[in-house]
Amino acid sequence: MFNGIFQIPQPVNEPILQYSPGSGERGELAAKLKEMLSGQVEVPMIIGGEEVRNGKLVDIRCPHDHKQVLGRYHQADAEFAIKAVDAAEKAKRQWGQMPWESRAVVLLKAAELLAGKYRQTLNAATMLNMSKTPHQAEIDSACELIDFWRFNPHFMEEVYGDQPMSTPGVLNYMEHRPLDGFVLALTPFNFTSIAGNLPTAPALMGNTVVWKPASAAVLPAYFIMKILEEAGLPPGVINMVPGPGPVVGPPALNDVRLGGIHFTGSTYVFSTIWLTIGSDIRKYVSYPRIVGETGGKNFVFAHASCDIDVLVAALVRGSFEYQGQKCSAASRAYIPESIWPQVKEQLLDEIGDMKMGDVTDFKNFMGAIIDKKAFGTIREYIEYAKSSTDMEIIIGGGCDDSTGYFIEPTVVVSKDPKSKLMAEEVFGPVLTIYVYPEGEYDETLELCDRTSPYALTGAIFALERGAIVKAMDTLRHAAGNFYVNDKPTGAVVAQQPFGGTRASGTNDKAGSWLNLERWVSPRAIKETFLPPRNFRYPYMEEE
Repeated sequence: MFNGIFQIPQPVNEPILQYSPGSGERGELAAKLKEMLSGQVEVPMIIGGEEVRNGKLVDIRCPHDHKQVLGRYHQADAEFAIKAVDAAEKAKRQWGQMPWESRAVVLLKAAELLAGKYRQTLNAATMLNMSKTPHQAEIDSACELIDFWRFNPHFMEEVYGDQPMSTPGVLNYMEHRPLDGFVLALTPFNFTSIAGNLPTAPALMGNTVVWKPASAAVLPAYFIMKILEEAGLPPGVINMVPGPGPVVGPPALNDVRLGGIHFTGSTYVFSTIWLTIGSDIRKYVSYPRIVGETGGKNFVFAHASCDIDVLVAALVRGSFEYQGQKCSAASRAYIPESIWPQVKEQLLDEIGDMKMGDVTDFKNFMGAIIDKKAFGTIREYIEYAKSSTDMEIIIGGGCDDSTGYFIEPTVVVSKDPKSKLMAEEVFGPVLTIYVYPEGEYDETLELCDRTSPYALTGAIFALERGAIVKAMDTLRHAAGNFYVNDKPTGAVVAQQPFGGTRASGTNDKAGSWLNLERWVSPRAIKETFLPPRNFRYPYMEEE
């Protein structure tokens, strides 16, 4: 048995490859894209380490070319959800008792596999199945997921190293046990890194997991499982069951063995899950841990002293990278009237130069919306803006789903600071701007704080320090991740731990030790070397 003092190597963030013309990574990615487009993958369920097929096949398609079939996946139902729970419970004891350093090695090896041989495989799957550009795929499915898998073992070491003080004659120590029961991981379509982190973070801490990936992003999920298997993850630790949420979710949520939920998705779905668990809380073995990151109506707030070039660049990137389908995407902006004419002119010029289309054409800045349902929802918001007397679309607004689900980058100016498009999450390439009177900076900050129920990300742009301090104070509870003179997207593992409050989630900060702390149940242990030998205290002695 290993008796050395194991130390996790000091992690560093994975460098971002640039995919410049003539670079090796560009050629490798192009070749992998061509390979994936020339064949089709059959994705099974993975339960107890076995590939399970039930013949209920669903197409995996490209959002930017919905006639292109990348493969098919076997769709789970309630029966297979229960089988996944049983497999997780069967693997739980052995995995939870495995030395922590052995669990860490699985993720550390997975990180190395992803940084090397699987990098372009996962990037290509993310680009084709999720319509991400090379840069968006690289920062997501490569760099961020590698960072999660390298930093989480380091954070685990910090959690385990947090020990209580001892006193003379007494030794106190803390054990960080896995939770009672299994963890249900429900992951979104928009980030491969989140899809990889939500099941592996609880697993790293000794839990076993039932994982339902988003139906619109099954192909990257499958390759994540292949990487983890090659890294040595034992059978049954993570069980992947793709399928409809309303079908796969309830059997797991209603199982008395449920120990926790790790969720990223819509606010409505998360609140429904919480309601389901809470409505019959007494049936569970223990109170399930509920960890979730949900929606956002993320803001950019400009002060008159800001650098306009910096502001416009942040608005364009923050609003329209990955078609605005980021939980953190800039969705509303507050611009003082004194600088609005210049901001408007530069914003229109920048957006006018943007190209949108098939992500395999590396000249494109934007791809397509994920699926028909999302396309329809976003189009409804745009049509609402077109019909409103209080709103003006100054650029964009076009929607075309004939080849792929394409929506132009759209900027709306709203006269009403509390309009539908200023308050509700659109989750698409739509930026709504309110031009405020410059003399009402303080009042408009208060308005920004009160307008939306969300509190995920936000940004202040100003050169005047007093304006920055005022914004940071007024908007203290309006964003879990707050940026000064930078766009409100692009949180980096270990640098900007990510999460929000209010309707945006439980703020358990992925990318830090705070998240891992949620997946353990501490046990305090006291050892007394010379315990009392009778019940009497000194005060009881006679004079």
